[in-house]
Amino acid sequence: MDKKTKRILMSVIGVVVCGISVGFFKRATFGVDPFQSLMSGLDAVLPISFGTLYVIANVCLLMFSVINDRHRIGIATVVNLLFLGYIADFSHKFLLDVFPELGIVGRAVMLIIGIVAMCLASAFYFTADLGVSTYDAVSLIITEKWHPASFKVCRIVSDLICVVLGVVLFLLSGQSLSALGEIVGVGTIITAFFMGPLIEYFNVHVAQPFLNK
Repeated sequence: MDKKTKRILMSVIGVVVCGISVGFFKRATFGVDPFQSLMSGLDAVLPISFGTLYVIANVCLLMFSVINDRHRIGIATVVNLLFLGYIADFSHKFLLDVFPELGIVGRAVMLIIGIVAMCLASAFYFTADLGVSTYDAVSLIITEKWHPASFKVCRIVSDLICVVLGVVLFLLSGQSLSALGEIVGVGTIITAFFMGPLIEYFNVHVAQPFLNK
């Protein structure tokens, strides 16, 4: 298998596994990553499926990239836009059907699986280098085109905005404060601050060896 085919395969695998990992995060109810917090808030107030909502939101973000920096768009961007939301929706519903009741230990296991799967998916996705997600592109473009701050600062600000909006929308939908764990919690903190080393580990020991084999 040549490198080009491998990179396409890695992009597809990365998006599929990332979608599945979101389902595990949602089933754990310890919080999801910042962008998914926003999507969950929108999902709570809008009467359309999560998969369709994900496509609509990402098309809006894609327009930002098309206008400001098209080179951020690639095969992985399109696959992510079209399929990740539906995969995440299916994964979450499947896990709810299979595990209708979970205690704290079961939820912790779901969170760990979600974290590992998302880090592995991210390693494949980034190593393939065939485009970034529309959400990732926003911070990159703002940093490189307008230079308001470093990428790290821009990403933290965008993540905080997503979490705040997600929480506000979730509560406006009539959900209780006790249900907030579905969209923001320890899982959100872990994804925002502590996933880098694990992604790097999978980059070095799994994704790069697979590409270069």
